[in-house]
Amino acid sequence: MNPFENRIPALSGPATDAVPVTPDDSADLSHVAIGLYIENAGLVSIVTVTGETRMLSVAGFSILPVGVRRVNATGTTASGVHALVLA
Repeated sequence: MNPFENRIPALSGPATDAVPVTPDDSADLSHVAIGLYIENAGLVSIVTVTGETRMLSVAGFSILPVGVRRVNATGTTASGVHALVLA
């Protein structure tokens, strides 16, 4: 049985996929993320769903619950970044 089969996706989650992210200064994510999962600590430079650029310090194995349209390469030192999406 698939509990997601007849469920309407909600912004409050859960995400339906975790997509690996290659940080890029000009290309948006293929789907706007409802959050990020970050495996290795560092800084992450993001463009939020509202278009604001933010630089955040994140711990390893953390979830950042913010709408993200892009993860910038410049300034991002965290690695193992995954976009949590409603694909």
